[in-house]
Amino acid sequence: MSRVRKGFKANRRRNKIFKLAKGFRADRRHKFRVTAETVKRALHFAYKSRRILKRDMRRLWITRINAATSQLGMSYSRFMGVANKKGLGLNRKMLSELAARDFNGFKVVYESVTSK
Repeated sequence: MSRVRKGFKANRRRNKIFKLAKGFRADRRHKFRVTAETVKRALHFAYKSRRILKRDMRRLWITRINAATSQLGMSYSRFMGVANKKGLGLNRKMLSELAARDFNGFKVVYESVTSK
């Protein structure tokens, strides 16, 4: 009986995994079973890390805003509460950029929010 080799679909499936393993070393790139495990794990870490990055950035923004508002004599939570009541159109990312790079600009925003 003649020998049957894997078909087009199986090769395509394998090649898709091997393509994702570009940059891996040794067996992690050359042997399908090991490569498939490693790629699956790498994709999981990439998914998880995207969410962790968002979490870390929000923590950084809050820390920057808190540092700036405490220099001006108010807590972060009080400032954000007042800012939301007044309808301030700046999000935490923009406020933190102002606080870190342009403190005078942040002070102007702070005074406009806290003034009655």
